[in-house]
This record gives sequence, C-alpha cells and structure tokens, in this order.
Amino acid sequence: MTSEKTKIDFYILPSADPSARLDFACKLTEKAWRLGHRVYLHCSDAAQRQDLDERLWRFKGESFVPHSNAEDQPDDVIVMGLGEVPASHQDLLINLDLKVPDAFKRFARVAEVVVEEPSVRLAARESFRFYREQGYPLQDHKLQRL
Repeated sequence: MTSEKTKIDFYILPSADPSARLDFACKLTEKAWRLGHRVYLHCSDAAQRQDLDERLWRFKGESFVPHSNAEDQPDDVIVMGLGEVPASHQDLLINLDLKVPDAFKRFARVAEVVVEEPSVRLAARESFRFYREQGYPLQDHKLQRL
C-alpha cells in the first residue's frame, strides 16, 4: 500500500428502497471485476449478505459475477464479509454497512452506497463527516436513475 490516501466515493441513489443499494452494489462489483479489480463487499449482517449473494447470481440474466464468502474463500477476487476483512483485499471496498469498517484505510478505494431511506442517509452523513475530518479525498456521485 502506498502512502496515498484512500479515495472515498459516495454514490447517492434516487430511491428510498434499501434493496436499491444491493442492486447498485452488484452493478459496481461487476464493473470493477471486468476492469480487473479485487472487490470486498462489507455487509451489515448475514441476511443482507444472503440477499446480496442471490442478487450477484441473478442480476444479469446472461452472466453472473463469481464471488464467495470471506470466511470460505478469503483470497477470491470478489468476497462478501461481515467482520474481519481478508488481508488479501486492498483494492475496492464496497461498504453496505451503516458504519465505516475499521480496515477501510488499507483500501485504494471505498464505495459508500446511499439511498434516500432516513437511517441510511443519516449514517452516510456521519460517515462523510468522519472521512472529511480524517482528511480523505471525497467524491459524491448523484445518480439520476438506476
């Protein structure tokens, strides 16, 4: 890891539906994977991870995005986890939890996915403030449609 600071991107979705976060995470994961990036998807709980797992298998009818659970295959290119981030992952962190994971600093990029749902918006504001106070470069992307 270089001394360069982690780049933080906030993707603001035009939806109040929390499942829109998972759908967007699938799109972002597929794009990053096709560009040759390693992706760690940080989930808030087992139910969210299960939902994400199912979406990654079916979100594009003609293809799927290969992925694993971090506990089972920590060195795979795309892994989904709940707690400890595998040491082999330092490229892209897609955070689907409402808290900033402790290991975020070691990643080149972090993607925070935000919807209009009040608890998600509040958590995103707190995360944005945290990253800004720590001096991380921030970029927000207000998406017009999904």
